[in-house]
Amino acid sequence: MNLKQSAIKAGENLQKMIPILIGVLLLATLVNNLAQQYYNKLFTGDYLKDTFIGAIAGSLSFGMALTSYVIGGEFSHNGVSLLAVTAFIMTWTTVGIAMLPLEAKMLGTKFAIWRNILNFIFAIIISILTVLILKMIS
Repeated sequence: MNLKQSAIKAGENLQKMIPILIGVLLLATLVNNLAQQYYNKLFTGDYLKDTFIGAIAGSLSFGMALTSYVIGGEFSHNGVSLLAVTAFIMTWTTVGIAMLPLEAKMLGTKFAIWRNILNFIFAIIISILTVLILKMIS
């Protein structure tokens, strides 16, 4: 496949994604507006607790990476800690509780469960390391 064919294919894929992306962004905006009043109750400022809450929320709501950045940005804008936002984004893209039955059917139950458990654990570790490194360099 040459460059021209690749560009055409990418453009076609982008056209297919735009309606889905708009729908997800509208849904994220709606959920954000409804959930905004609960941010202070959910995210208390306790870094460890907030990190787990963010990781669990991301694990339960599986989706495209691009939408996790938008939702994570809204969390951050509303005062949620960077640890929780990073854990949310990591688990949103790597842990898929919603997709677990399909993944188990295609790849095997044991593999699917272990992949999700390990991704959850490593997402928390990576979010902690990311925030520590950012604090060290700033």
